Amino acid sequence: MKHYNPENEPQDSRARRAVKPVVCYPTESLVPAEMDRLLTARQDLEKVGAVTVPPRDARCFEVPAGHFFRIVSRDGAQVGDLNLWALNDLNEKFYSGKTRALHGTHLSTGDRMWSSFPYLRPLATVTHDTLDWYGWDEFGGSVHDVIGTRCDPYTAKLLSGVDYHYCCHSNLIRALADHKKMPMNEAEAYVHDVLNVFMCTGFTLDTHQYFMKASPVRPGDYLEFFAETDLLGGLSACPGGDCSSEHSSNEAACFPLEVEIFRSHAPEVRDWIPPAPSSYARTHG
Repeated sequence: MKHYNPENEPQDSRARRAVKPVVCYPTESLVPAEMDRLLTARQDLEKVGAVTVPPRDARCFEVPAGHFFRIVSRDGAQVGDLNLWALNDLNEKFYSGKTRALHGTHLSTGDRMWSSFPYLRPLATVTHDTLDWYGWDEFGGSVHDVIGTRCDPYTAKLLSGVDYHYCCHSNLIRALADHKKMPMNEAEAYVHDVLNVFMCTGFTLDTHQYFMKASPVRPGDYLEFFAETDLLGGLSACPGGDCSSEHSSNEAACFPLEVEIFRSHAPEVRDWIPPAPSSYARTHG
């Protein structure tokens, strides 16, 4: 955390602090998601597939471009860590940092999940969020964050000295390795920072540290996405359960998550054309 040392404070410190902030990435020129088109299309959905993610484990799933998918709470309060890749190119993967810079620390309806360089295009768009009522609480918390990286065995080892193999990082590695029939050390290179689905997080108002609190998710809640391109997803049912106490634990109550995949029969998405990758020439000067 950042420490304050009054001995170093200059005479013009008040004026320096009073400088008004500027948004780093103004998005007025950003082409928005075609929400009218997508909201119309989601009124005519046929469920075509489902994948159950067991507690403290992960599974992969595939979603064709132009389809919708939901992450659903079934049996109890449970958060999930989501990875997304372009189906035919694992090098194109979800870029949580750039998504955070463009849309903010937490995602909801209308926000998009952007892919990594050099592609930088929307992979998925959030089309419905049953937790959009939560907004922001008195602690500065909200749901579905792109702040946290994912619980992992390396940080667990660093902080507690324990080998814990069912962190979301390891869960996602096993799921990807199994789905793509590749060695786990190869799969690990493709696992990346996540969208923390249903997780309630923020930064403490005093020390500005990343915090978590009990998720408001209940059975029946879901977060819905539209697949902008052919997708491979990986979802881990976090060993923290609702993340009300511990981040990685064998003690927390954990529940399965369901991924549901839908086809729309609406003409608005019948011949969906995926967005093109970035047109930057990659000359780099």
